[in-house]
Amino acid sequence: MNKHETLISSLSSKLEPVSPPPNINRLALAWFALSAIYVVAVTHLFGPIRPGALTQLSTEPRFLLETMLGVAAILWFSLLAFRSAVPAALTRQFAVAGLVLMTLWLAQYVIGFVSPALEPSKLGKRNYCYFETIIYALPAILAGLFYVRRLYPLRPVRTAMSVSLAAGMLPALYMQLACMYEPAHILAFHILPGLLMVGVGAGIAAWWLLRHPGFGKG
Repeated sequence: MNKHETLISSLSSKLEPVSPPPNINRLALAWFALSAIYVVAVTHLFGPIRPGALTQLSTEPRFLLETMLGVAAILWFSLLAFRSAVPAALTRQFAVAGLVLMTLWLAQYVIGFVSPALEPSKLGKRNYCYFETIIYALPAILAGLFYVRRLYPLRPVRTAMSVSLAAGMLPALYMQLACMYEPAHILAFHILPGLLMVGVGAGIAAWWLLRHPGFGKG
């Protein structure tokens, strides 16, 4: 046996079986489902949803479309975030589609200044909806970051931002049912705090990188 064969033999003798990677789509869907259940449950724990909100979903087609666009956008971004934690699992086309869906959803509230899906009203207003959106999103962000950290995100800050956007938008969307419906209020007190969670996720990832230099590329 020559020296090359000896080297290969010595290296291979120390190898251990490696568990197959988890199904990334199933992991993302599980995180999305559990996070959504948590957001709905904790929202109801601190107060009822707006009277008649569920009925409006079945009687107001634009309100239903607006809500379903939100669900689709957040679900897509959940898949996008987890795929970004696995090398070569996220394509440019998939990422662009997620951005388009999110833009289409948020654009509904801008259009609402001229033609709202529902008659604007203060019915069901929650006094602390801004802070509720932030607080409800945090556990979902931490859970998401815990799972993606165990994968191999090459750009952990970018991945954390995607996870945080999906997590922040979950309570922002549910506030559409739980709180008053008025486009300016929705954008300022539901959507804005949800978007701010992107910065929170980026900060957590940056802090992690400082403690673990060389992990990913940032």
